[in-house]
Amino acid sequence: MSTVAKETMPDAQGHFGPYGGRFVPETLMHPLQELEDAWRRASSDLDFDHEFRYYLREFCGRPTSLYFAERLTRELGGAKIYLKREDLLHTGAHKINNAIGQILLAKRMGKTRIIAETGAGQHGVATATVAAMFGMKCVIYMGAVDCERQVLNVYRMKMLGAEVVPVHAGQKTLKEAVNEAMRDWVTNVRHTHYILGTAYGAHPYPVMVRNFQRVIGDEARRQIMEKEERVPDLLIACVGGGSNAIGLFYPFLEDQSVKMVGVEAGGEGIRPERHAARFQGGSLGVLQGTRSYILQDEHGQIQGTHSVSAGLDYAAVGPEHAWLHDEGRVEYTYATDDKALKAFQTLAKLEGIIPALESSHAIAECIVRAPKMRKDALIIVNLSGRGDKDVAQAAAKLGLQMPQ
Repeated sequence: MSTVAKETMPDAQGHFGPYGGRFVPETLMHPLQELEDAWRRASSDLDFDHEFRYYLREFCGRPTSLYFAERLTRELGGAKIYLKREDLLHTGAHKINNAIGQILLAKRMGKTRIIAETGAGQHGVATATVAAMFGMKCVIYMGAVDCERQVLNVYRMKMLGAEVVPVHAGQKTLKEAVNEAMRDWVTNVRHTHYILGTAYGAHPYPVMVRNFQRVIGDEARRQIMEKEERVPDLLIACVGGGSNAIGLFYPFLEDQSVKMVGVEAGGEGIRPERHAARFQGGSLGVLQGTRSYILQDEHGQIQGTHSVSAGLDYAAVGPEHAWLHDEGRVEYTYATDDKALKAFQTLAKLEGIIPALESSHAIAECIVRAPKMRKDALIIVNLSGRGDKDVAQAAAKLGLQMPQ
């Protein structure tokens, strides 16, 4: 097993081994350096840390609970399963952790306008929320397809005062939303900050977002030690860009006894343009500011993706995940749409918790692994978001009819 040293990730230029870096137009080099400088100053500023933790506690609802899923554990008949309840946060997902951190940086940098991309809409809602709280203008770019399948979150963003811009280019999903957000930022860098929602993009975003999200793993570590007096045997999290997963994994990386599994979107199976599992046929490339594993053809053209989850159907994965994959420290697998939908139903019926379809991919992998483990083994699954936004789509997929 790899002996990953946390202090070496990433280097000064934002590289995790061959991954990461900063591949952007010259116009964005200055705002990225400005952001890196502001973030590094804030990282050593106790006042910033105090303010960040104040809002996480008083506004967002941290710490979230580490909940023993007793009925799911009993049903599967193997390892003891704990759920890290990020779904209980204000706005309904882990995205608010990063949004709070970045809005505080934007305020420090004197920015007055906020932009963001969003897929499933949870990051868009979190960004619109913090922009409203701090009185900043907010524009959210969202693929037109995602606007249709996540209409509840579109309305939430608008009610929070944000302008939601549907993107009709290309596949009309998350990749195209990122493109439009980057075009906006190039044009409006002086007064605009781009709150990128995942551990992806040009340096410093991957490491900065990871550090804002590591509160998930820091809390989980303290909580499992209090409850079980030892670290877990296995961590499981879904992986789109990868922020909820790296947030959970990072504080445990040096614990060699702790295995980690990231679960990508298997869609309709591993065949071109019907999935979003980058480690299943992806290759090294550059997309939207960074070098990582990308789903692309032999000519370097980005392939289409598919997932029942709007938050996981992205063609690339965060560079730290790419490095951890190559190092062998984290195992990456996938769950198909069908397995995710089954897990969605299972958790709802057994635990009274309706998970986001993204999180359902992690639950699906837990359902596979827990029965094969000892009864005294411990699993922590990151329940990254709640499923209110997905109920109508899941009901349609499952053929559920409204009562007459």
